[in-house]
Amino acid sequence: MECDIKDKGLMGLGKNRILWADSYMPVLKQIRDEFKQTRPLKDIRIAACLHVTTETANLMRTLKEGGAEVRLCASNPLSTQDDVAASLVYDYGIPVFAITGEDNTTYYQHINQVLDIKPHITMDDGADLISTLHSKRQELLKDMIGGTEETTTGVVRLRSMAANGVLAYPVIAVNDSETKYLFDNRYGTGQSTIDGILRATNTLIAGKNLCVCGYGWCGRGFAAKAKGMGANIIVTEVNPVKALEAQMEGFRVMHSTEAVKIADIVVTLTGDINVMDEQHFKLMKDGIILANSGHFDVEINKKALEKLATSQSEVRPLVEEYIIEGKRIYLLAGGRLVNLSCADGHPPEVMDMSFANQSFASAYIVSDGKKLDKKVYQIPKEIDLRIAYMKLKAMEIEIDKLTEEQEKYLKAWDMGT
Repeated sequence: MECDIKDKGLMGLGKNRILWADSYMPVLKQIRDEFKQTRPLKDIRIAACLHVTTETANLMRTLKEGGAEVRLCASNPLSTQDDVAASLVYDYGIPVFAITGEDNTTYYQHINQVLDIKPHITMDDGADLISTLHSKRQELLKDMIGGTEETTTGVVRLRSMAANGVLAYPVIAVNDSETKYLFDNRYGTGQSTIDGILRATNTLIAGKNLCVCGYGWCGRGFAAKAKGMGANIIVTEVNPVKALEAQMEGFRVMHSTEAVKIADIVVTLTGDINVMDEQHFKLMKDGIILANSGHFDVEINKKALEKLATSQSEVRPLVEEYIIEGKRIYLLAGGRLVNLSCADGHPPEVMDMSFANQSFASAYIVSDGKKLDKKVYQIPKEIDLRIAYMKLKAMEIEIDKLTEEQEKYLKAWDMGT
């Protein structure tokens, strides 16, 4: 089988970890059992560019059971779990092209090897497959039915493409599903970002001034978790409504150039470029920890940091020390997403719903993709609700249902006080 992984000998460890995660992903397991019977993806080729983790492995297993031919590469050079890659190839027969720490050239080589499958569906985490298809592999567009996108960052890129009339096929914004962003972005990012910071530094969170750059769902989740650990939360924002929300949640809101003067830890979660820039580095206090939990490594201007520094060294694994005018600045994971570079990423219980969305979105594309315009779509509401019901059932939680009288009342306009 064509593949490019680090070490076949890691497959045993990888399989154990994949099955451990699977035991905490009951919704995806239900879908896999259903797909095995219905085969909604029969003869469909899927190119996937996702974080190569235990949870993703179980998604790949589900797609294959549904009849799909799948190839997988990494959506970030530091997020690949090499043991998982080995197990996917040699235990489950799924071609993987991903190695932890791969350079930029290898990263795009792997993307192209995945696209060599001549996909009908792309499954993206950051839109790198789609952007490569549209710029370098346009000859493959004729076979495309549709795609899915997992991240806020990727959805922003795709909406820009659609607005400019260059998106060549419809894409389901999995990130916009309520069963994705309300849980994955908030609880998953919140917990895993703290996990990454702690594994990298073993620093104490309690009592620290912690600056959260960006108060979207990822920022909200991280701020809440860090507050629960005793941090003094500072929020920086460009959106006035989100800034007001953060203030009324009890957090300090201030300009980023003021925040970095007092912050002990700064974490970016915006999806935008140069959120921490030269002006910020010059104002930072000695010993500050810098981390990014956005998808791409563009939020912290590493080139500007290197230019200002008089020395640079790795003081712990994945912790680089920069000295600027005698002050120490510690950058985690080279500015790449800290929750997957320094830790294991989101817990499987959260990814259970995210990857349920990916599975059902793929089946929806096969059944309805040719009817859709070349736009970015939300997953149908009934699918989103079905996933929520499946998750509640797996958790043995029952909820109420509207009576006929209540449904009639909610639809009526002429029933006054």
